[in-house]
Amino acid sequence: MAQAAVRPATLDDVAEIARIQLDTWRQAYAALLPADVLAGMDADGAEAVWRQAVQEGPGLVFVATEGEWTVGFCAILPAPEEEVAAADGALPEDAQHVVQVGTLLVEPRWGRRGHGGRLLATAATAYREKGGVRGVAWVAQEDKASLNFYRAAGWDTDGTVRTLDAGGRPLREYRLTGSLELELRD
Repeated sequence: MAQAAVRPATLDDVAEIARIQLDTWRQAYAALLPADVLAGMDADGAEAVWRQAVQEGPGLVFVATEGEWTVGFCAILPAPEEEVAAADGALPEDAQHVVQVGTLLVEPRWGRRGHGGRLLATAATAYREKGGVRGVAWVAQEDKASLNFYRAAGWDTDGTVRTLDAGGRPLREYRLTGSLELELRD
């Protein structure tokens, strides 16, 4: 394997982040999302969203590279209260120190090479250094690969479930949570 690394994203990475998102979703989520929803995703719109996220500051979006190739990315941010609240709306004591993994994607052809783990560990370290103690991520119930990935990192479901409207089709998601004390593994 060529040299693998993770670094904060720059504006030069935006087009590739958008491409990876669209290609990966169309491939990995074809069974979860309606075809018209996936077909309706456009590169210009995705690039605009990622450009704004990257411009908001270092440490929000990270990219994984292998050699000269960008192979994945992770977006992490302080978790909004509604993302960490219990079903009854009560906030946990650590609510101000929780971050949310908004997106963590590795292009399938680059999968199973440690890129996802490096992305999560690097993002977790960046937020731990800012006072973060715990992270949350929402994962589709049917996305076994992502559920297994987070569980392998020591995160697990916390009993909170939500159902989203995915183009007229319900998409059930589990909330996973875990410590930001993650270590990079070789």
